[in-house]
Amino acid sequence: MPKYLPRDSFVTPRFCGVRTFMRLPHVEDLAPDMDFAIIGIPFDGGQSYRSGARFGPEAIRDASILLRPFNAEQKITIFDYISGVDYGDCPVVPGYIEETYKKTEITLRLAADLGIIPVVLGGDHCITLAELRALHQCHGPLGLVHFDAHSDTWDAYFEQKYNHGTTFRRAVEEGLLDPARVIQVGMRGPLYGADDLNAARELGFEVYTTSDLRRIGFKNMVEKIKARVLPGPVFLSFDIDFVDPAFAPGTGTPEVGGVTSWEALELVRGLRGIPFVGFDLVEVLPSYDHAQVTSLLAANIVYEFLTLIAIAKQERSVCTPCPSIPSA
Repeated sequence: MPKYLPRDSFVTPRFCGVRTFMRLPHVEDLAPDMDFAIIGIPFDGGQSYRSGARFGPEAIRDASILLRPFNAEQKITIFDYISGVDYGDCPVVPGYIEETYKKTEITLRLAADLGIIPVVLGGDHCITLAELRALHQCHGPLGLVHFDAHSDTWDAYFEQKYNHGTTFRRAVEEGLLDPARVIQVGMRGPLYGADDLNAARELGFEVYTTSDLRRIGFKNMVEKIKARVLPGPVFLSFDIDFVDPAFAPGTGTPEVGGVTSWEALELVRGLRGIPFVGFDLVEVLPSYDHAQVTSLLAANIVYEFLTLIAIAKQERSVCTPCPSIPSA
């Protein structure tokens, strides 16, 4: 039986207790017997429009208390296979991106070195660079599955190199990503110029707009993702603005014409079989949310991240050969 489990909602009501993701134990001393750790990075100093994503981790945790251990779509009781905790939040330095990177890298590197998969709650998308730096030290250049309305590959914004629109260009420049194993899905909305998306392609990324996704189909897109990123360690970064603002209004840079909440969940569910070493869910902005619509979706997407970890462990246990029995 896994050691670290959510509290039993048949014993204590969901509205009781300190808010952690899925009511997992709050444990700051990471240990090798943990499969994953929920880690908040409440920082929004890289935002270019609406601010407030620093309150995203809190909102996602609050919405997550409705989640239950059996994933009916994937047909797995996830905590039969995995054990994990809510670490709480990394220390951040409000208003100072590079100092925040240094502090968060320490926590994320500790998790990676222990074999724990970090599942990060943001925060704006600038935080992903710190995650990639930490995981690169452990795993080398990473593949990337990136769901977003924006490619985040500008060279600078307001002459600043670090913000939520430059993350993945910096990651390539620092050698954190293997561009041949990077795929971006969901790009849409008005651009500053015709070359905006070509900047990502020039970095070596495979890029699909939301219109491409509709044309290709969701099942075929999952196959394209797998063909692109396998083999090797992979990071999944999910910006909630990938989803249409009708289903996720609480975000910093909304773009109309996105996917539905069901379609977003289906895409993530299809990614079983990819060796993910880290996940993040970013850009949830509670002050623009209504009735927890965005944070509920975000919590459910993170739940699907945990399910992917559980499925991978389940499949490894099935595939592990039995020890040979000596003959009498």
